[in-house]
Amino acid sequence: MDVGEVIDSEPLSRFQAVTIALCGCVVVLDGFDTQAIGLVAPAIAETFGVPLASFGVIFSAGLLGLMIGALTLGPVADRVGRRWTVIAATLAFGVFTTLTASATSVGELALLRFLTGLGLGGAMPNLVALATEYSPRRLQAMIVAWMFAGIPVGAVCGGLVSAALLPAWGWRAIFYVGGGLPVLIALLLLARLPESVRFLIVRKASPEQIAALMRRVAPGLQIGSSDRFVSRVEAKRGMPMRHLFTEGRALGTVLLWIPYFMNLLMIYFIVSWLPAILRQAHLPLSAGVMAITLFSVGGAVGCLVTGRLLKAIGAHPVVLGEFCAATMLIGVLALMPPLLWLILGVAAVLGFVVQGAQAGLNALVAGFYPTPIRSTGIGWALGIGRIGSIVGPLLGGVMLSLDWSLQAIFLAGTVPAICAAVAVLIGSMRRTSEAPAASAAPRRAA
Repeated sequence: MDVGEVIDSEPLSRFQAVTIALCGCVVVLDGFDTQAIGLVAPAIAETFGVPLASFGVIFSAGLLGLMIGALTLGPVADRVGRRWTVIAATLAFGVFTTLTASATSVGELALLRFLTGLGLGGAMPNLVALATEYSPRRLQAMIVAWMFAGIPVGAVCGGLVSAALLPAWGWRAIFYVGGGLPVLIALLLLARLPESVRFLIVRKASPEQIAALMRRVAPGLQIGSSDRFVSRVEAKRGMPMRHLFTEGRALGTVLLWIPYFMNLLMIYFIVSWLPAILRQAHLPLSAGVMAITLFSVGGAVGCLVTGRLLKAIGAHPVVLGEFCAATMLIGVLALMPPLLWLILGVAAVLGFVVQGAQAGLNALVAGFYPTPIRSTGIGWALGIGRIGSIVGPLLGGVMLSLDWSLQAIFLAGTVPAICAAVAVLIGSMRRTSEAPAASAAPRRAA
């Protein structure tokens, strides 16, 4: 029996739902960590007696770790498996987050944030790959989009936990909570997270092990002792990254990397610097907190709605529409007067479209690469995107140091949105032009 056909034809089982939910729990931690470090930065700066501007290095160190983790552990998982890579990366993330509470200098804090990023960056591509490989094709895009709603949900939780713990327990308590949770989840993953059944077939695991997993995937299917599961996908030889550019995938890979880079540049620029930009425009301090909160809430809703839209009309038109909407919204901020109610409203809708677009991109890349190189493909796309997440905060700091106006900064923000939209449009046109050729090929052969 073909394992892909069984998963695609059977209803989603409780076993699959639990597996996908476990992956989603780790994704929530990404959003929690991103939001929490930004909110506790002023308290840490006061404790260490350093200017807040020095935290650009600390933010970048964490993002650099995320990038390297995604680039390196994606290919590792395509060789050794998703399960143990996810467990080890989640445990590392938890341990180094906990140790961050003991940091006594900016240098120690930057190093620990880098090591924390390595763990979390390594977990993310394998979470997407594992969730994709246990999802029926008809639900893959929606499930990946819904799973990534965990990032803005985690960001909201990070803000709430920070607001509750900071006054009474100080900034170190945030890292104890943020580190303890991943350790507990890693233990839960150790007990409940399965290996990808498609990966096991590609790696020629024992038929009994594969059949045992498939009985849990399809409990209504009669699987006998003599039944064997196969996959139409063959293992790839050599370095997994090389295969991102073979068999006609080179242009598609580049067209995925461009919007990943541009979108994460926008997201991390907004999360890192929007409060400071609004303050520089003489708006109250509370405006920045409200704007980021609304951005995160809008992002959670955007991922959920995008998931339904991906299932209904496809990934390319949805992602393209969201990038076009992001361009217009940022343009509104650049051209309209800096009114608080307008900025807060646009922040919520902007969170909806840019984080919804990120969920759509994750669904696109998960469907673009076959099982043997899926973790590598997702990992490298996320890694390239993480470069954008490093560049975004740095560009924000440069623009603020040059005393750019609020309107000029927002006008510059339309450039990455336009570049992302163009790349998605070209990818969509290329996919449309290739579809008739692919369908005509069998007829020509016949």
